[in-house]
Amino acid sequence: MGGGGIPRPGEISLAHHGVLFLDELPEFERKVLEVLREPLESGHITISRAARQADFPASFQLLAAMNPCPCGYLGHFNNKCRCTPDNVARYKAKISGPLLDRIDMHIEVPALNEDELTGASVAENSEAIRARVKKARELQLQRQGKANFALGSLEIDEYCQPDGAGLTLLKTAISRLNLSARAYHRILKVARTIADVAGEAKIKPAHIAEAVQYRRGEVN
Repeated sequence: MGGGGIPRPGEISLAHHGVLFLDELPEFERKVLEVLREPLESGHITISRAARQADFPASFQLLAAMNPCPCGYLGHFNNKCRCTPDNVARYKAKISGPLLDRIDMHIEVPALNEDELTGASVAENSEAIRARVKKARELQLQRQGKANFALGSLEIDEYCQPDGAGLTLLKTAISRLNLSARAYHRILKVARTIADVAGEAKIKPAHIAEAVQYRRGEVN
């Protein structure tokens, strides 16, 4: 976060306009993780000391990884996990709900078995993905003058409204999953991005459904 007698920028400010990757997320002290909440919302961090106060930029993309349980084998096909439900609950509880709420996408990556690991796979190359992402970003800049992640609440109302069927699906998701207002806005921005990548002008139910399923980790 930064600090010291003479306030200096920390890792989140050094990652300004870049990526901050936190591996083994639950192994960080909870009080450190909770401080991330302010810069994830505002894009800056304020360090206060007795002698002075300093404000540093901290607009970064947060990527984080964690195991499903303390031993790392929960749900593994070889059934090696011996963690108790209490162990797993305590492990996951190290990441607070308000912090999870500020992470747009929660993706579970299951372990691969021998056939999947050794078998040949055909994947899209990075250049093709880069071109598609670049095109979507240019579309966002033309439409609203900024990327979707930077939209404020009023701008979300203007640029990220789904069609009728999409809105009905979103209302159902909010009710069944008890999503917060922050989650609602983030789902709309992710859905808008999914539609942009697909080249769709309107946000449709399929885009809403994909954006919602990226937040399923909150309700596990």
